[in-house]
Amino acid sequence: MKRTAIYIALIIAALLLFIYYFTSIFTYLVLSLVLASILRPLVEKISGARFFKLKVPRWLAILMAFGAMIVVLTMFVILFIPLIDDQISLLSTLDIDKVTESILEPIRSLEEFLLEKRLSNEPPGFLVEGLRNTITEAISKIQVQSILNIILSFLSSFFVGLLALSFITFLLLYEKGLLRNSIIVMIPNKYFEVSIAALDKIERLLSNYLLGLSFQVLVIFTMASVGLTIMGIKYSLTIALFAALANLIPYAGPLLGSAFGIIVGLSTSGDLVTSNDYIFLIVKVVSVFSVIQLTDNILLQPLIFSKSVKVHPLEIFVIIFAGASIAGIPGMIAAIPAYTIIRVSIVELRRGYKQYSIFRS
Repeated sequence: MKRTAIYIALIIAALLLFIYYFTSIFTYLVLSLVLASILRPLVEKISGARFFKLKVPRWLAILMAFGAMIVVLTMFVILFIPLIDDQISLLSTLDIDKVTESILEPIRSLEEFLLEKRLSNEPPGFLVEGLRNTITEAISKIQVQSILNIILSFLSSFFVGLLALSFITFLLLYEKGLLRNSIIVMIPNKYFEVSIAALDKIERLLSNYLLGLSFQVLVIFTMASVGLTIMGIKYSLTIALFAALANLIPYAGPLLGSAFGIIVGLSTSGDLVTSNDYIFLIVKVVSVFSVIQLTDNILLQPLIFSKSVKVHPLEIFVIIFAGASIAGIPGMIAAIPAYTIIRVSIVELRRGYKQYSIFRS
């Protein structure tokens, strides 16, 4: 059994090395497993239906589920179209001279203060001219060709990733239990019972975790949309959707959601005149997201993390930042599921070892 423990430890170490060196492949696999888990109930329902006494083929059911997912994603994108159109209209009517003057005015005030208090020996206008020179130099360094290359590289990587994600998800849905059966085949007979128990527990915990995340997204979307609508913020549904999805990123997600809400609120409110109006709008947005954050920290996260995957909050904090150091934002998102798999495997191994020792004694 000690040899088995070493064997499993080596497998886990090899898996961690694989994740580190092939982060993109691991990310595709994890996302495909998540998508397959989400789409599987719909696929099973469609494939079990009959039309004119004909059973729907499984491949057609999978394509129909993909179509339903595309429709839902398109509806989400449609929510952002009015906001984007509003921002384009705002930029087209923007008075560049007025904006420049509003930026330079506080700089001039700071410069006058420095010269008046004799905190600087520079000639008048040094801050304004320095800012202008910096902006001019930054613009001159921008190369259109390099920007186009970056855009093309991003688009090519995006479409390659999309094709890989679609292909892996299709296989996982078409071949029911493909990944599970591939793992079971590699398990020796004497460790079969312990391994099956670990797989069942991992599947149950990850399923609870995904259901908890879905519930978290729904609650945050509802609270944000209702709260922002009550506060009179435009595009409340769009802000709420972005905030709910951004909240999937641990710790940084709530900050991204509130920052997006503030930017959209300031840029789409044409009746703001004084600085007090701006401050009042920011306070309204921040108050809504503060209530959401408190609800998330006190109720949702303990329910999702501690109850669904049975992980202590301190463990969550450590493993999320470990995932961030390995793979950035994707690592933060995948850290808890990956840790759940490793932890359950070790726990079940120890339990199997104890049972084996009792049996031998």
